[in-house]
Amino acid sequence: MNFVVLTLFKDMVESAMNTSIMGRAIEKGLINLDVIDIRDFAFNKHNRVDDYPYGGGAGMVMQAEPVYKACEAARKRISDMTDIADLASPDNGDTKALEEKGRTRLIYLSPIGRTFTQEVAKELAQEENLIFLCGHYEGIDERVLEMEVDDYISLGDFVLTGGELPAICIMDAVARLVPGVLNNDDSASDESFEGNTLEYPQYTRPEEFMGKRVPDVLLSGHHANIARWRREQSLVRTMERRPDLMEKVELDKKDIKFLKEIQSEGRFSD
Repeated sequence: MNFVVLTLFKDMVESAMNTSIMGRAIEKGLINLDVIDIRDFAFNKHNRVDDYPYGGGAGMVMQAEPVYKACEAARKRISDMTDIADLASPDNGDTKALEEKGRTRLIYLSPIGRTFTQEVAKELAQEENLIFLCGHYEGIDERVLEMEVDDYISLGDFVLTGGELPAICIMDAVARLVPGVLNNDDSASDESFEGNTLEYPQYTRPEEFMGKRVPDVLLSGHHANIARWRREQSLVRTMERRPDLMEKVELDKKDIKFLKEIQSEGRFSD
């Protein structure tokens, strides 16, 4: 997967993405990361990329020209990272595959975008090329957004000082779904929001800590019972902390029976 980030703060993105699991994925070549400084495309000696907004108002707005040139440079970088030659060889006449390989989605991180969820992460993980445009100040001149942006994404109903943190969060979430990034590919399928439930509680050694013991079922070695306990704990945790997700959860007969039992105990309302 190829990531390109357009930003005013390269170090912020690079330091976060070159750490831990993401850093190892980059070293292994599972992820390609290129970070472009939008200031490199400024057209003045002070490298300023912002100006006062037409119509007045507080703050500054990022100018269209440097952002446009940075976007075009990002698409060129993606083209360079994408091995078109292999697909275009005489042994492969699949023109549709060629088009898909070169396709790029440019995402603007903004509170006006659709909310990022695990489902959106799965959607983006199907792409091969993603460009993230990080705004600052009061935003970016609307004209270049109309020309270049394919998708608008927000982390939630709050405002940050720039798009770098959302870009890092989204790249982390998406990259985890790329085969080989996690040491155990089953990890991604067992995490929160898979199947619209929250993840079950986890325990490790010692068996007892300050009077609290690991649940006996996890020490039993009975895989079916452990799987059932984990499923039930996921349902309980989702009911307690994110009841809004329950409408999307697919329940089998055992799930329905369990939920009726705990509701009859008065733990949750119907």
